[in-house]
Amino acid sequence: MYLSHFGGEGMNINVGDIVERASYKYDLLFRVVEIKQDGDEVTAILYGDDFRLIADAPLSDLRVIIESEYREKGRRSSVQIDENYKLFKREALEQKEKRKFEATNGFRTEVNLFQIPGRVLHIDGDPLYLKKCIEMYNKMGVPVEGIYCKERELPSKIGYYLDHYRPDILVITGHDAYTKAKGLVTDIEAYRHSKFFVEAVKEARKKVPSLDHLVIFAGACQSHFEAIIRAGANFASSPTRVNIHALDPVYVVGKISFTSFMDRVNVYEVVRNTITGEKGLGGIETKGILRTGLPFQSMEE
Repeated sequence: MYLSHFGGEGMNINVGDIVERASYKYDLLFRVVEIKQDGDEVTAILYGDDFRLIADAPLSDLRVIIESEYREKGRRSSVQIDENYKLFKREALEQKEKRKFEATNGFRTEVNLFQIPGRVLHIDGDPLYLKKCIEMYNKMGVPVEGIYCKERELPSKIGYYLDHYRPDILVITGHDAYTKAKGLVTDIEAYRHSKFFVEAVKEARKKVPSLDHLVIFAGACQSHFEAIIRAGANFASSPTRVNIHALDPVYVVGKISFTSFMDRVNVYEVVRNTITGEKGLGGIETKGILRTGLPFQSMEE
């Protein structure tokens, strides 16, 4: 039997709709991924459209976003994303010139360098976010493999993925949320998915203990930052339990991928290239991955 689900202002709400929450003053956009009915109570399960947050809300609290509004909000978000991308490319170019100078001892030469950036394995609990991230990795020139995996399945599958792909950098992300009613901010059980990120990082460190041989980013919106770092991650979210943008992990590992293995990555330099900044992301001092060689000669006729 078909059921019509009505939200705020009598709008019909269905799985896949983009909505806002009235109780939070329409601050974020969400995708409706599931609608649950328990007696007379109907609740929507929501995934952030741009931010890695999972939430639930009564349908009466939701307002559907029409296409024209969605395009306008998306345009404003794209401006911010483009600014961060341009900053990344500018710094990458500066680093490339520095490496060329060092590789040739400052002599003028027509020899072309080639670069081998760090290889990324990005495992994401949201297939749409994964698609967005892969597109940005490709735009940045970061070699990447992407895997969709539900957060609760991460600990049992991470070992296989590491053995199969053997990455230099591992990203474990998806959706998360802290619920005050479930416990203190220090209680891992008060988080939706943080314990799965923590266990996945621990399993990864059983495979590759060294923080330099495998760089790990883990976490999502409002994740238990301290627990994830203690488990063995180099970078994690979220120090002040704020929401992080879907592309924030890409900017973090992109910087590491294109930093020379001879250099250390300053934590502040990494997080300043993200959309959320140091309130949403943090980590520990980490060596770069990139290696530079010469000469490069095209095999094309």
